[in-house]
Amino acid sequence: MPSNSSANQIRGHRRVRGKLMRMRQGEPPHAPGDAAPTSPRDGGMKVTFLGTGVPVVSTERYGAAQVVSHGDARILIDCGSGVTQRMVAAGMAPRDLDVVLLTHLHSDHVMDAFQLIMSSWVGGRDRPLPIFGPPGTRRFVEGLMDAWRPELEQRIAHVGPGQSTAALQADVTEIGPGPVGTFGGVEVEAIEVDHRPVVHAYGFALQAEGQRVVFSGDTKPCKSLALAAKGADLLVHEVIVATATADLMRASDSAAKIVAYHTRSDVVGKIAADAGVGCLALTHIAPPNVDRGRLMDDVAADYHGPAFIAEDLSTIDVSSRRVTFAGGAVLALARR
Repeated sequence: MPSNSSANQIRGHRRVRGKLMRMRQGEPPHAPGDAAPTSPRDGGMKVTFLGTGVPVVSTERYGAAQVVSHGDARILIDCGSGVTQRMVAAGMAPRDLDVVLLTHLHSDHVMDAFQLIMSSWVGGRDRPLPIFGPPGTRRFVEGLMDAWRPELEQRIAHVGPGQSTAALQADVTEIGPGPVGTFGGVEVEAIEVDHRPVVHAYGFALQAEGQRVVFSGDTKPCKSLALAAKGADLLVHEVIVATATADLMRASDSAAKIVAYHTRSDVVGKIAADAGVGCLALTHIAPPNVDRGRLMDDVAADYHGPAFIAEDLSTIDVSSRRVTFAGGAVLALARR
């Protein structure tokens, strides 16, 4: 049975809401007049949302992180608090990651980088973990490893020479805007976004088998992201809720500054509509305890395509546009 959060998040999209209602009644998620969801293509991209939260602590929304799967490839985007626990809960092994992509170096996006490296090694990884991120990433990772070096040396000495320590040597590449590389058949491009005063902040565009998924990272509306998102099959975009924004702004000047370098819920729908994206997924939800119905009302004012609020441990199959939530509820999103 879908949770209330799953139901509320699609308010304003009647075809999708009807499908979810039929699920509640135990019927197939498609009616006779609807096209049945297509079967996923072998090797098509899937996005699993490990953490959909912000620095505000939430037991429902962990730190920012998502995994793109394509065949056997696993690409982790950001490394927020709780990423390793969420990976295991999603049935993934941290040791099997092909690469980590960091959008920027704010703490809520990199908090568990050391935990990921350590868990991968303990889990039997035998090779360095490739990490691609903005300028400053190498210094950040080296600082983490230096801070924990006495503990690592103690562990290595205790375990003995039989276990490889290669996984404790992260392979860092600092990147700028443009092509990053190809990982498991997935082409990755970094997109410069506007998260000032953060100087180096990126979104990412991932493409494989004719599918294109764009991740906004943290940003206010900007032209570079709008261009990169044109015609994307899926746009994964951060959001801060407009109705909550007003309360925050009355509370403090600091809150107003936080709002200023993110994307408001009454703007993100227009971004998706102007880009003509096939589907919109909302993540990095601020505040974490958002009124899901109001958020979707904000989005639906401008964007009339399929959209959903990502929840921790939810997965979207880009080919079929089926969203699977933790607990087993499945949402079949209508096509535009």
